[in-house]
Amino acid sequence: MFEMETHVSCLFPEILAIIFSYLDVKDKGRVAQVCAAWRDASYHKSVWRGVEAKLHLRRANPSLFPSLQTRGIKKVQILSLRRSLSYVIQGMSHIESLNLCGCFNLTDNGLGHAFVRDIPSLRVLNLSLCKQISDSSLGRIAEYLKNLEVLELGGCSNITNTGLHLVAWGLHRLKSLNLRSCRHVSDVGIGHLSGVTRGTAEGCLALEKLTLQDCQKLTDLSLKHVAKGLGGLKVLNLSFCGGISDAGMIHVSRMSRLGSLNLRSCDNISDTGIMHLATGSLRLSGLDVSFCDKIGDQSLAYVAQGLYRLKSLSLCSCHVSDDGVDRMVRHMHELKTLNIGQCVRITDRGLELIADHLTQLAGIDLYGCTKITKRGLERITQLPCLKVLNLGLWQMTDSERVR
Repeated sequence: MFEMETHVSCLFPEILAIIFSYLDVKDKGRVAQVCAAWRDASYHKSVWRGVEAKLHLRRANPSLFPSLQTRGIKKVQILSLRRSLSYVIQGMSHIESLNLCGCFNLTDNGLGHAFVRDIPSLRVLNLSLCKQISDSSLGRIAEYLKNLEVLELGGCSNITNTGLHLVAWGLHRLKSLNLRSCRHVSDVGIGHLSGVTRGTAEGCLALEKLTLQDCQKLTDLSLKHVAKGLGGLKVLNLSFCGGISDAGMIHVSRMSRLGSLNLRSCDNISDTGIMHLATGSLRLSGLDVSFCDKIGDQSLAYVAQGLYRLKSLSLCSCHVSDDGVDRMVRHMHELKTLNIGQCVRITDRGLELIADHLTQLAGIDLYGCTKITKRGLERITQLPCLKVLNLGLWQMTDSERVR
């Protein structure tokens, strides 16, 4: 009778593939170089499921795209683009996600040569910081990428309302659109997206996430359009939009499906705006009003009355005090994240109120809260669910320092 020695090389390819699927991307590539059996197992599509290939496109590599196709890779990020974009599109017939973020040398002409036929598989396109891209590229995208669900245009500062009209005409399945710092976009463009000009453009009425951060030409009229036409919106980012005001919050308050609202650094939003939000039909789980210096303790009373389902609330650098915290905490039973960094009027009393009532709290930001001491911190650290505590600029005096 003899014992047969078992070695990893005896494993079935299917078993090897399961093992390889747990490796990081670099190690997946390394095991393919060990031997023919491991190479074959490592090329199994289950090993590469969900992986995004990150490529520098510098010189011709005839085996690159066949290799990616064999492994079932459908997501590609281009780190640098020194070849034609059409090289990618022709090589990846079933591409689902294309990330070109930061490819500064991509032009309308280059994109136009790549998108010359329908690409029904493409769902995600990221053109953030592709600063040469303009409305003509959006025309191509609207014509040939009809199934697109995510379009990132952050920092594409040549985009205008005309481009949004083209998007609203062609991309009816769009769920997420990022227009951060698209400085030429105004209420007219948001009207196109919202279906106001339905005669010529149906609109992107399936949108669930809309980022309008730092779009300085937008006014409350945009919010009227959004509330009327984009009823399915779940996430709305209006941070740094200085042109919107408290009156616009009346429109936002009617968006019953909205879950997350970002008003960070919206200088014209005050306690009155929060009152409008709290008295509407909103069921928000996340609200950020950080650096809105017209927001104070009265807003916290409104939040407690009408926005008590919040799981995340950010109030950094707002004029809130212990009194405001006192008016809020007894009603916010679901709150898990509270950011009150640089709220310099908060003292240990406020922290004690938080510790007593916000028992579900998992994260709190106290960066720059200069009036808190070791006593208040000891109460906060006793919260049963607390995982994240950010102190940042907070300084203990020598007498308070834990020894």
